[in-house]
Amino acid sequence: MTDNIIARRYAKALFSLGLEKGGDELAAYGKDLAALAEILKGSPEALKVFRNPIFGAQDKKVVIGKMMDKLAVGQMVRNFCLLLADKDRLGYLPQIQVVFAELLDAHQGVLRGSLVTAVEVPDARKEAIKQQLESQAKAKLVLGYEIDPGILGGVVLKVGDKVLDASLRAQLSMLKEQIIRGE
Repeated sequence: MTDNIIARRYAKALFSLGLEKGGDELAAYGKDLAALAEILKGSPEALKVFRNPIFGAQDKKVVIGKMMDKLAVGQMVRNFCLLLADKDRLGYLPQIQVVFAELLDAHQGVLRGSLVTAVEVPDARKEAIKQQLESQAKAKLVLGYEIDPGILGGVVLKVGDKVLDASLRAQLSMLKEQIIRGE
């Protein structure tokens, strides 16, 4: 719980700075944070260094500095990461990036979701489904596609905190419950 509060606080601070600078800067901050979070995902040793109290702020600044040099991040995100090092909060960088991305999506009117099917769907059909959902939601939609043979047929759509389970597995489960109840 505390981790989420800390991540949210820092993400909101960076987000508000980006809003003051303008939309292009805001998007650049999000891109830089996403790149740093991706590197940390691929290098759990660095994340362990950031979370280890044995290493001082200077050691952490050297490590994050090399990462930022490699990615050529902007000055504001560089200063932000150095502040995180000073406050011993670099270990929260992946969570901060997630919260920042959520804030950015909300600001831009973007919804994220996933569509699960039992079999591979052709690209043309995926695009048609996406366009139909965008017109219904009246928002831009970023849709991920997954395959799960366990749903047997149909689709499971997750957008934000809403789930539409129109899978054959769900329908069979409901039918089973009705038979058990004697309906």
